[in-house]
Amino acid sequence: QVQLVESGGGLVQAGESLTLSCVASGSIFSIHHMGWYRQAPGKQRELVAAITSVGSTADADSVEGQFTISRDNANKTVYLEMNSLKPEDPAVYYCWGNGCWGHGTQATVSS
Repeated sequence: QVQLVESGGGLVQAGESLTLSCVASGSIFSIHHMGWYRQAPGKQRELVAAITSVGSTADADSVEGQFTISRDNANKTVYLEMNSLKPEDPAVYYCWGNGCWGHGTQATVSS
């Protein structure tokens, strides 16, 4: 079982950046594939980016070139760097790993 705690959300202006962090505990972090999802009001939760245990990444088409996922196995942390945030990017961002979810962190973008 993995426990996941996200942080780093907040309110930014359009065009600015945020970096989200997700710290894992309770399992061998390095062997797990990890992912970031987001859910906007009234919409389904969608995958934003994923990273394998060996660091291969994949991004959703909607954030290609804008968001970057990375991981630090020594500190059991996965990051989501979000650049050039747009008015359509606000959502609750959730960390996922080993079948478990974090509680989410809110990112809000003002125009």
